Amino acid sequence: MAGIGLFRIFDPKVRRHLISDEGEVVIDEVRQHWVVYGFPMLEVALATTLLVVLATTSIGGTQVLLVIVLLLLSHAFWQFLTHHRDRFVVTNMRVMRIRGVFSQSIATTPIARVLDITLKKPSIGRILGYGHFVFESAAQDQGFREIRWVSRPDDRDLTIQRVIQRTGLRAAASVDVLEGDEDSDDDGTGPIGMDSAQEVTTTVAPPHHARPPAPTGPKSIFNSERGNWTDDSD
Repeated sequence: MAGIGLFRIFDPKVRRHLISDEGEVVIDEVRQHWVVYGFPMLEVALATTLLVVLATTSIGGTQVLLVIVLLLLSHAFWQFLTHHRDRFVVTNMRVMRIRGVFSQSIATTPIARVLDITLKKPSIGRILGYGHFVFESAAQDQGFREIRWVSRPDDRDLTIQRVIQRTGLRAAASVDVLEGDEDSDDDGTGPIGMDSAQEVTTTVAPPHHARPPAPTGPKSIFNSERGNWTDDSD
């Protein structure tokens, strides 16, 4: 339990980097597969073995062995933290990669810029359940060229594809709305402080003094104001 609490202290706290006021939410937060902790665990096991040997036998070079044990444990702990803080995050707006223990690196790119994803699953990865993502897009220069040791890669690939698809559909719907707007002068809101209905009314209505005097003869239902406006040239 103490170890879990210690790792929570070093958690990268992804939600601090979300644009909450714009409605950004985490779709998937990808931690590295447990296989990356194999080598640090071997270092811990070796250090433990050396400590047991030092405690049960009297051999020379005790100080040297203690230094080796400390180095092994320090390096293993560093590797644990490095892998623990390496996160690949998919939101409804963008993808992020957060890395680093003391100095932190945060790479982000809009989800719409992710054009192509290659999923590589080595033979041992298919057995243990991990894979590597290769991004072929403008995002590859920002730390997204390759995301390694992804657990449940097939599920993660489908999740990213769904987000990209939904983002494309929303963008297409927005374009259709703008192209279908009858108000070609602006985005449909009219000038500042004036809505579209007011703009149309102001543009169509002629000056008051330009209206001809109302006819004195019998009024016809076809003699509308719009018909009078069209007779101004007479």
